[in-house]
Amino acid sequence: MPTIKSSYLGNLRTEAMHIQSGNLIITDAPVDNNGKGEAFSPTDLVCAALGSCMVTIMGIIADREGVSLDGLSWEITKIMQSSPRKIQEVVVNFTWTNPAQDTAFLQKIKNAARTCPVALSLDPAITQTVNFDF
Repeated sequence: MPTIKSSYLGNLRTEAMHIQSGNLIITDAPVDNNGKGEAFSPTDLVCAALGSCMVTIMGIIADREGVSLDGLSWEITKIMQSSPRKIQEVVVNFTWTNPAQDTAFLQKIKNAARTCPVALSLDPAITQTVNFDF
């Protein structure tokens, strides 16, 4: 059974619907690739998926160990290669305003982030730079 149903809306824009929930995602080609840049580009979504997957796996471990991840946030920088046009590097910078004090736990969630399913699925030619400010 399909997970996502998508359609082309014209003008380099697409719509994807998550079938189970009905949630929609709109994509738009970036300005530097003939688009309007009015929504996430497909490559933006790849980068967002990486950060979200990392935190989801970190959250599973935190829940299992009774630790709150409140105050955890992250920023992602996408670096594109021009020829061939593709993602060259994804930089994920984590900040945690109220981190857990257990160093073993912190190391566990850092390792989990680096080995989340999206991180393991990306081509090894894409550099994944992950920084933890905690």
